[in-house]
Amino acid sequence: MSRITVGIEAMNVFGGTAYLDVKQLALHRKLDITRFENLLMKEKAVALPYEDPITFGVNAAKPLIDSLSEAEKNRIELLISCTESGIDFGKSISTYIHHHLGLNRNCRLFELKNACYAGTAGFQMAVNFILSQTSPGAKALVIASDISRFMVADAGDALTEDWSFAEPSGGAGAVAVLVSEQPNVFQVDVGANGYYGYEVMDTCRPMADSEAGDADLSLMSYLDCSEQAFLEYQRRVSNADYRETFQYLAFHTPFGGMVKGAHRTMMRKIAKAQPAEIEADFKQRVMPGLSYCQRVGNIMGATVFLSLASTIDHGRFESPKRIGCFSYGSGCCSEFYSGVVTAQGQERQHRFEIEGQLNDRYQLSMDEYEALLKGSSAVKFGTRNVKLDFQLIPEAFASCIGKDRLLLEEISEFHREYRWV
Repeated sequence: MSRITVGIEAMNVFGGTAYLDVKQLALHRKLDITRFENLLMKEKAVALPYEDPITFGVNAAKPLIDSLSEAEKNRIELLISCTESGIDFGKSISTYIHHHLGLNRNCRLFELKNACYAGTAGFQMAVNFILSQTSPGAKALVIASDISRFMVADAGDALTEDWSFAEPSGGAGAVAVLVSEQPNVFQVDVGANGYYGYEVMDTCRPMADSEAGDADLSLMSYLDCSEQAFLEYQRRVSNADYRETFQYLAFHTPFGGMVKGAHRTMMRKIAKAQPAEIEADFKQRVMPGLSYCQRVGNIMGATVFLSLASTIDHGRFESPKRIGCFSYGSGCCSEFYSGVVTAQGQERQHRFEIEGQLNDRYQLSMDEYEALLKGSSAVKFGTRNVKLDFQLIPEAFASCIGKDRLLLEEISEFHREYRWV
């Protein structure tokens, strides 16, 4: 019996309808520009009132689904939504996504929550479903979709993160990943996984529409996990070397500066590298994965896949290259895993034109952004009835016309009703 291959058959990003230039935001908020520039951020996706984790997820996945034949589409037997921006304590957003993508009803639907690790948790579950061969030829669709929130909970002195610097990096978006026995885009190194986790109160959402955290503790936990997850990977994969084994590295990216710090620490401690070598290595192996992250912001469980998509689109794959992936979720759980990308895989990925979609978003003015912040409570967790105003920012809505986008039209007795534009 031949060995089963598994991995990403196709992957697409939806980086929102609107974005904000984060340097303008930093100047508007009178932030320390030197400190701000260390974030390595350029733009952030901003969710409009009629966009939510469901619309983001569907809009990311629809191009993947449209590229499949009806027979291929009907082999999707597992749909996992991965989010910390859920809309209900019981009902999974996967049900809405399944409906609006028109998928086969003989499909498992459920949701995972584990901070920014959720996307990787869903992906690894999908990989193992395919490897199990309980349904040969089946496919799995993993949707990681999240929206940042910036209202700090009243949590006392223990949670004191400076959210003025979290605002420029917090994004909104989704990545859809189709997992199958045809890993045309990213072939997983089966069994090459180092996972590491423990209880820590670094960041959390103590209430559905608020966040709280400790910036220093979060950074320390991220650094600890990046090292320990890789060391566990190294114990399981003989001769694995941080500097030599991986031609590229894709990190969970709260902001680029955090990734740069983690990579620098790893190169110093594990590779015993000097500063000039570390800087050159960062530009060569890590920066290709930061391009999309710098333009979308932190989208929690989807961010490591945003980095992976960026690496595939911007890397050089004239020969097969191995990418090491590091995923981290506050609270915490982390994982280091890897896979191989070929020139053919890169070419297949290019058909989704992710960079073009990011270029085509509507740029918000600061006044428009402030208006959105004031009106963001229109669709809070538990909203029972509301009709959304598509004309709140007319130019932003106009930019959706003709793009086959799903938007939230209203909530009627808690049920969300959507409209294709």
